[in-house]
Amino acid sequence: MTLRNSLIGTALGTAILAVSGVNASAAIVCNGNVCWHTHEAYTYPPEARVVVHPDNWNWGPSEHYTWREHEGRGYWNGDTWTTIEERR
Repeated sequence: MTLRNSLIGTALGTAILAVSGVNASAAIVCNGNVCWHTHEAYTYPPEARVVVHPDNWNWGPSEHYTWREHEGRGYWNGDTWTTIEERR
């Protein structure tokens, strides 16, 4: 195998990995007028009363939402972050 072929193979492999990362799951989740970003597809319990939107979602001109980010798995319930335990 020549150096040129090795470099081409490495470049192709890197490109494939980069493209596969673009399809990572991401969403905007809202509970009432409070929204946050999530990077994984979680299943929320019915009592969470959340709406999951695609990552490119925008609210309308007459709507008002608040961004409130938080790390971890869960949802906002008023001013309280409720953690969701991971099911195994």
